[in-house]
Amino acid sequence: MSPRPLAGPRLARVLAIVPYVLAHPGITITELAAQFRVDRREIEQDLELLPMCGLPPYTADRLIDVWVMDDGSVEIRLAEYFERPLRLTPAEGVALVAAARALLAVPGADPSGPLASALAKLEGVVGASGRLQVDVGAVTHLDVLRTAVETREQLDLDYFSYSRDEMTTRRVDPERVFHALGAWYLAAYCHRAEGERLFRVDRIRAVRRTGDHFEPRPASASPPGDDGDDVGALVYHPGPDDERVTLRLAPEVAWVLDSLPYEQRRTERGGRERVVVPVSGEAFLERLLLRLGPAAEVVDPPSARERRAAAAARILRRYQDSDASRGSARDA
Repeated sequence: MSPRPLAGPRLARVLAIVPYVLAHPGITITELAAQFRVDRREIEQDLELLPMCGLPPYTADRLIDVWVMDDGSVEIRLAEYFERPLRLTPAEGVALVAAARALLAVPGADPSGPLASALAKLEGVVGASGRLQVDVGAVTHLDVLRTAVETREQLDLDYFSYSRDEMTTRRVDPERVFHALGAWYLAAYCHRAEGERLFRVDRIRAVRRTGDHFEPRPASASPPGDDGDDVGALVYHPGPDDERVTLRLAPEVAWVLDSLPYEQRRTERGGRERVVVPVSGEAFLERLLLRLGPAAEVVDPPSARERRAAAAARILRRYQDSDASRGSARDA
């Protein structure tokens, strides 16, 4: 069984596309792909999703209509309920402001379009002008990475691998920068690994331009799982050789299943969840087990239980050594 698909964060881009198309009549799919920095197929999939958006009972007056003309231009007609006056509570107004700011942070969103104009008016009504900011994970190096993608310039990265707990230097051919699941990612061909890889931008410690340029590779060479449907697969695509760990989770830590891919799941007596989780690396497994604590029982393999105990003992020694050092400093 393949890992459970995670909720598609492309929904944010889909919602940003709607006001952009309404503000730019006659815009084509190709132009939308360039504006939102994705390929044409992803825009087509976004537009296929829109007609499913609406309110119960999902009749014609409650759904969004989308037409793609023979020349590739896109037209959108909003559902009739958008034309009705909207009455919001103060809490709903602030929540809407936060959501609109998040949408404007999506790469390609129009900072001076109708969404931005409506946001300015709404902020004035709810008294949030200049007081509310939304961080969608913008970090350092984004500008140089995006420039390298556009100019096809090779880069040298100093990169920290979270799953292996190691620092490496990679020469990469940057192909795409995107935001998914609360973080920025760089899709690139890695010369060290001799294959397509994904790098979390906040784990890139340094970027050095090389002045060397590369030719784009065929689309078929894109990272495993890069099909535009399952962004979670972009972040971690379990391989057949990756370790599988069976866990029994108490109800209070079952929330972890919302953020991890898993391959099997069974609810047991008492509300405990028995799941099989693919593991990308030993360091990742140690962090996960320490985070869940005694509420997560390792069923299989036994070596995972031993690694958790060893990691806990290692951290305890660090605390003890730190306390001893502080005590020596005070005595001195």
